[in-house]
Amino acid sequence: MPGPLSGVRVLDLPRLLPGPYATLVLADLGADVVKVEDPEGGDYLRHLPPLADESGGGGMFAALNRGKRSLVLDLKSPEGPALLQRLCARADVLVEGFRPGVLEKFGCGPEALLAAHPKLIVCSITGFGRTGPWKGRAGHDIGYIALAGALARCGDSPGEPPRLPGVQLADLMGGAQTAVMAILAALVERARTGQGRVIDVSMAEGAMGFLLPHLGALASGQAPQARGDDVLSGSHPCYRVYLCAPDASGVRGAMTVGALEPKFWQRFCLAVEKPAWTDRAFDLTLVPEVEALFATLPRDAWTELLSGADCCCEPVLEPRELASHPLHAGRELFVDVEGRKFLRTQPALVPTGELPRTRAPSQGEHTDEILREWL
Repeated sequence: MPGPLSGVRVLDLPRLLPGPYATLVLADLGADVVKVEDPEGGDYLRHLPPLADESGGGGMFAALNRGKRSLVLDLKSPEGPALLQRLCARADVLVEGFRPGVLEKFGCGPEALLAAHPKLIVCSITGFGRTGPWKGRAGHDIGYIALAGALARCGDSPGEPPRLPGVQLADLMGGAQTAVMAILAALVERARTGQGRVIDVSMAEGAMGFLLPHLGALASGQAPQARGDDVLSGSHPCYRVYLCAPDASGVRGAMTVGALEPKFWQRFCLAVEKPAWTDRAFDLTLVPEVEALFATLPRDAWTELLSGADCCCEPVLEPRELASHPLHAGRELFVDVEGRKFLRTQPALVPTGELPRTRAPSQGEHTDEILREWL
């Protein structure tokens, strides 16, 4: 069964993580995604070690670019800008991640493309937006979440530096997923009006969405919360990560306790045979006792003990464990591509078994094929 975006043609110009992740989602939804690369290095992600892939890249590149085709186009050549314009005439969506002003140098800025191709949807993903005083400023995820206020919420105490999240929140959520939502909305709008649009996605602004509840509290006159001072920060006994005893191989796993509601905390206390803790869910002085308890058994033993208690306690899985975990295997979250398992994208509107299973393309692998089809 074709995906909901079957027949939609997407030109994918960005490199690294945000843009390619966004267009991977579109590919999984059925779109024909053409990765447009320069003839020199192509996507920078191709060259990040370890390199062990037929596409010329490593695992990250393979995961982000499966199901796409690659076309080489040199915008700096005399014929490059005109060729991009001809491709745009046949495209529905163009996604780009250059700094504002780069495409304009070639006469292919988002506004110029929309003027020439009124039905085209042009989505620009940048660090700080296409307008404003910082539009040309360089950046990375660490800076985007810092300026969004999200990094300030990460960590245990205001007396210590904030802790970096172990995933790229601004790149993949603030940038990529925000872009996908905007593109889908623009496609719906175009179906109604026949008009495309330019979409301006700022990764810093997208990451600021994580602060919406906190900013709402501030707007209502509540005093600012110190880092680590709210219930969901992991400081209270009933909502915290606990280190477990070493397993047979000497690895110390961890368990999460998310028993915020009284009924879940009561079930937890019953399961661990600690009835005296029932009224101390938010008592900070109880933390050392709970830590000592979890240190008595390995993670998997705690998982078995608490799995039937229905008390919102779960193991902290390592990435290598995800594909084989019963939850994710049962939901068919991994796509098999030539014997390797890659995480599918969300939303899961296309069954996993029907997602594109072609490997990530080598640089320019489909140039002639695409030009014959599109032009």
